[in-house]
Amino acid sequence: MYLSELTLKNFRNYEDVELSFSPKINVLIGENAQGKTNLLEAIYVLAMTRSHRTSSERELLTFKKDTATVCGTIERKLGKLKLELILSRKGKKAKVNHLEQARLSQYVGQMNVILFAPEDLSLVKGAPAVRRKFIDMEFGQIDPHYLHNLSQYRTVLKQRNKYLKELQFKKTGDLVLLGVLSDQLAAFGAEIIARRLKFLSKLERYAQKIQNNITQSRENLTFKYESSISDVSGKTVDELYSRLKQYFAENSKKEIFQGTTMYGPHRDDVRFLVNTKNVQTYGSQGQQRTTALSVKLAEIDLMKEETGEYPILLLDDVLSELDGERQTHLLKTIQDKVQTFLTTPSLSEVTRQLIDDPKIFRITQGRVNLQESK
Repeated sequence: MYLSELTLKNFRNYEDVELSFSPKINVLIGENAQGKTNLLEAIYVLAMTRSHRTSSERELLTFKKDTATVCGTIERKLGKLKLELILSRKGKKAKVNHLEQARLSQYVGQMNVILFAPEDLSLVKGAPAVRRKFIDMEFGQIDPHYLHNLSQYRTVLKQRNKYLKELQFKKTGDLVLLGVLSDQLAAFGAEIIARRLKFLSKLERYAQKIQNNITQSRENLTFKYESSISDVSGKTVDELYSRLKQYFAENSKKEIFQGTTMYGPHRDDVRFLVNTKNVQTYGSQGQQRTTALSVKLAEIDLMKEETGEYPILLLDDVLSELDGERQTHLLKTIQDKVQTFLTTPSLSEVTRQLIDDPKIFRITQGRVNLQESK
C-alpha cells in the first residue's frame, strides 16, 4: 500500500497543493513552522479522520476558511482507491471512491498509517493513558470489530459514569439501571480485552526480533498486560465478561462513592520488560528508546499480517532523537519495505548514504518544491 497522490485545499498553511509521491522514501525538508509537519499531519488525518496534534477541527482549517479538503489516491494490491475527507466547523464527511460513508468507522482502515514522532518515546516512560491510546489507535485501524466495540464501550462508560455521579449525590437510585449499564459495559469490555491480548501477543513476537537485532541479542523484550480485574491471560471472552460483571457487582458501593467506573479496559496498562525487568522503571534512556523503536517498527509487520498490506510510515523529525546505531537500524528496516514520509530540517550525508534514491521535497511557508536527491 502506498499514497501516490495528495491534494490539500485550505488545510493548515496549505491553500491549494497537489503532490505526487514515491512508493519508497519521501523526505520533507524545511525549517520549523514552514509546514512539513502539517503535511505529515494531513496524511495522518486522511487515514484516521482525526489529527494526532489537536482534537479541534477548526485548527486544521486555513485562517478565515470554513472548510478544508484532503484527498488522496491509494495504490493497493487490488487497485486504486480514492479517499476524500471534508473538514468543516460543523464536522467532517468521509468518502471512498466518491461514495460518502455513513460512519467514520467504516472509513478508517482503508489506508493504514504508522506515525512515529519524538513524543512517541513517551510510549514507554509515559502514563498508562499514552499506551492505551497507542493500542486503541493502532488496533482500531486493523480490526473494525475492535473499533466498533471501543466506540460502544466509550458510549456506555460515559452513561454509567454519569449515573454513578447521580447516585453519589442522591444516595438513592435505581440499581437495576446500574446493573443494565454494568452488563453492557462488561460485554463490550470483554471483547476489547480479548482482542488486545490477541494483538499484543503478535506485536510482542515482532518487537522481540527487532529488539534482539538492535541489541545484538543482549536484550529480550516481553509485554505484560496489566488489567484492573487481575490476571486475564488465557481467558475467553465469556470468562472476561463474567469477571467484569463480578467486579462491578462486588464494588458497586465503592464506585458509587467515587462516582466513577473503577474497572475495565479504560483502566488497563501494558508493561514492557527487558530481560524480565520493567524498562519503564529500571531501564536506561537508551533501553527505553530502543524499546519504543522496536514496538513502533513491529507495527509494520503486524499490520502486514492482519491486512495483507504494508502500512504507510510517517516519521516526524524522529531521526534527531535517535543515535547513529538506531538511525541505521530504522532506515535499513524500512528501505524497500514500506512507503515512508520523513520530516527533517536537513538531510545529513550519513542519512543520504543510508537512503536509496529518496524523493526530496523542500517546504517553505506552505509551498512545496521538488529537489534533486543527489
